[in-house]
Amino acid sequence: MAKTASFGVLHLGTSFGVTYTLTGNIAIAGAVTFIEPLVNTVMHHFFEKYWGHPALLAWWARRGRPSEVVNPA
Repeated sequence: MAKTASFGVLHLGTSFGVTYTLTGNIAIAGAVTFIEPLVNTVMHHFFEKYWGHPALLAWWARRGRPSEVVNPA
């Protein structure tokens, strides 16, 4: 858990630093720092939910993808 928490803090610091460097605006950098992880978390939920969906697996299979993609563990 400590590793996950420290990575989260590192991610937030990096996000703030990059956004502030690009915009020069503390408010925008702060907003992006907290909004991006929230959006990313919601996207990850749906990614995980549909990754093993039969329709997606069939789509991968039709394209000749490697078996580890078609048959996730």
